[in-house]
Amino acid sequence: MTSTDVSKDAEGSGPSGYAAARLRLLTEEARTGPPRRAALAELTDEWLTGLFAAGAEGLRGVSLVAVGGYGRGELSPRSDLDLLLLHDGGDSKAVAALADRIWYPVWDLGLALDHSVRTPAEARRTAGEDLKVQLGLLDARHIAGDLGLTAGLRTSVLADWRNQAPKRLPELQELSAERAERQGELQYLLEPDLKEARGGLRDATILRAVAASWLADAPREGLDDARRRLLDVRDALHLTTGRATDRLSLQEQDQVAAELGLLDADTLLRQVYEAARVISYASDVTWREVGRVLRARAVRPRLRAMLGGGAKPTAERSPLAEGVVEQDGEVVLARAARPERDPVLPLRAAAAAAQAGLPLSLHAVRRMAASVRALPTPWPAEAREQLVTLLGSGRPTVEVWEALEAEGLITHFLPDWERVRCRPQRNAVHIWTVDRHLIETAVRASEFTRRVHRPDLLLVAALLHDIGKGWPGDHSVAGEIIVKDVAARIGFDRDDVMVLSTLVRHHLLLVETATRRDLEDPATVRSVAEAVGSQGTLELLHALTEADALATGPAAWSSWRGSLVADLVKRVGAVLAGDDPAEPEAAAPTAEQERLAIEAIATGSPVLALRAQTEPPAEEQSPGDPEPLGVELLIAVPDQPGVLPAVAGVLAMHRLTVRTAELSALDLPDGVEGAVLLLNWRVAAEYGSLPQAARLRADLVRALDGSLDIAGRLAERDAAYPRRRGVVAPPARVTVHPAASRLATVIEVRAQDAPGLLFRIGRALEDASVRVRSAHVSTLGANAVDAFYVTGPEGAPLPGEEAAAVARKLEETLRG
Repeated sequence: MTSTDVSKDAEGSGPSGYAAARLRLLTEEARTGPPRRAALAELTDEWLTGLFAAGAEGLRGVSLVAVGGYGRGELSPRSDLDLLLLHDGGDSKAVAALADRIWYPVWDLGLALDHSVRTPAEARRTAGEDLKVQLGLLDARHIAGDLGLTAGLRTSVLADWRNQAPKRLPELQELSAERAERQGELQYLLEPDLKEARGGLRDATILRAVAASWLADAPREGLDDARRRLLDVRDALHLTTGRATDRLSLQEQDQVAAELGLLDADTLLRQVYEAARVISYASDVTWREVGRVLRARAVRPRLRAMLGGGAKPTAERSPLAEGVVEQDGEVVLARAARPERDPVLPLRAAAAAAQAGLPLSLHAVRRMAASVRALPTPWPAEAREQLVTLLGSGRPTVEVWEALEAEGLITHFLPDWERVRCRPQRNAVHIWTVDRHLIETAVRASEFTRRVHRPDLLLVAALLHDIGKGWPGDHSVAGEIIVKDVAARIGFDRDDVMVLSTLVRHHLLLVETATRRDLEDPATVRSVAEAVGSQGTLELLHALTEADALATGPAAWSSWRGSLVADLVKRVGAVLAGDDPAEPEAAAPTAEQERLAIEAIATGSPVLALRAQTEPPAEEQSPGDPEPLGVELLIAVPDQPGVLPAVAGVLAMHRLTVRTAELSALDLPDGVEGAVLLLNWRVAAEYGSLPQAARLRADLVRALDGSLDIAGRLAERDAAYPRRRGVVAPPARVTVHPAASRLATVIEVRAQDAPGLLFRIGRALEDASVRVRSAHVSTLGANAVDAFYVTGPEGAPLPGEEAAAVARKLEETLRG
């Protein structure tokens, strides 16, 4: 049954007839995408035409007009109906009555309605004051009534838009930039707004408006398909949620993917990102063209006056590289350039553009893409050098790279790029897709090229360090295999290929070791030295580690992490230089530690001190987020069971985040009897200011004597906050690393971060009758990765079976 047949059923054009027909249409599996949107618009047109006819009998000079998305004939299941009742200024009471006859049935069905009643003059005046209204009227479509009235409005609105375009387009561009700043970029967001984010449906509509101005036009290849794909996703979102929403939230992505017949939510996001990338790139090119046209219009009268009204001046062309010139603020091909004979030309043009901080002309990129030849294997030295130059150009690299990628040139040169292109990263720490993260890492690495002896290897490693994320298994292992092939193809010699593969294989080694292992343990330093192999590789790995973390997101790097990594690099460098790391010796207690220990013995209760941590020296600081190192919390406690969970619980109650934690038995001066545990922890306030030391001490005393129910207090606080829907976190995982230390057993916990997590871990270890020698706490976004160096009661590492049993019990506790 067609929509026309449906509208003529026994129920006629009444609300119930339309509602039933609408429901049948939306539940049909045969019609989806553009046909369903068009059919829904047609069905709605016919219903509204019936309502208009019933209320406008004998009334002239009135028409019903669809605007906005409805005007384009694109109705999603829960879209607003954007309607304008247009009249010639005649019988105002009759027009108002007609409006009620149309608006109320729409509201009665629960449909969202954006409506207005205006004369053509009022509509034009409002459009002149409100860009949103003007954009909606550009898509005005006649539904019923006086066709001439509607046609006259369309003609005048389009004429106004074209006449006012030089003034209104810069205003529209500014509003678009402000919206992008608020909403973010659709192609990188895990929970994107399909309409308002940059590269979304709103930008696609704006590109239509720019084209209607006749000042500039968007590159149309792929644009309609991208827009259709986003509309299809929005349709599926409306149907699965039953709500008029444009926000593709995490908990709804699997359902939306299933509605669209896609494999999974990642496939869905990748398609959304690809569509957004096409629209974003088209927007960049279009706004650049608008700026060029407006500049030319402003300059032309002055030039004509200077030239006496003579011939049109030709644009100046400045050479940048062989076959590449600058013209009118863009990088274009020289007239003598022959891309079909010069396979290095795309890389040379890209490097020249990035070095000059200029965009690549769309025409130039498309011409090169249409005629590019394959490079020989291995690449000639010039091709490799131009790639390195492009990667080392800093922030301009991003725009140039995106231009090459939009026309398929990146995958032409690097076929392995296809697996990481637009690939989402479902990790709160990462703010980019895999491919954009790799480019951002290269941009960050370009800041460190003066720190390393082989900047070319640093930049290529930055580009390829996560190339294995498109393959199953550990991406570092897969990446090591891929990069050996890619690096050899690019033209690096055997030794350089081995260095690059080592950098990719171990790009997480330094930061993970520094934040999760005991750097005083010789086994830790030796294992890193063995993996790295040489001073030159260590230098490169240090720079790559920092660039990778800075390009990941704010949560991945800080001054504190930087200081830990620098300390590890210094120790590993000493081993690689031939020094043997000495076995750790018990450090002599400081005067403050002795004072606290003696006071703890004398009072039989814990004593503590809070001391602000100083920043590392300026030369050791990174250009990233200048996060303070926090506050050092020094606690001396008479040796007794339950110290770790008690301290961790009290800190959790006071909303203090633990960054590092060390526990040790303190040797007391001669003449002082008793055993004291010393806890040296670094903490930071979750928000607000730090609590006073006296309050912490009072709660710690109560926790140790059992009068403070920490578990109950944390449970009450957790229950006081409403639980929000979201992605179900994977279960906690606990592993034993038997070779990580000769002095203790290393147990690593990976879990969803939550208040009181360290308290639960400490209590579970206490119940297992093991002693915690030190703890290394690391929180990345929503994920906690904590390593505990534990021993048996006698201070020796745990036997293998006992360590495995402790790990299993701890995992069960955290999963419960």
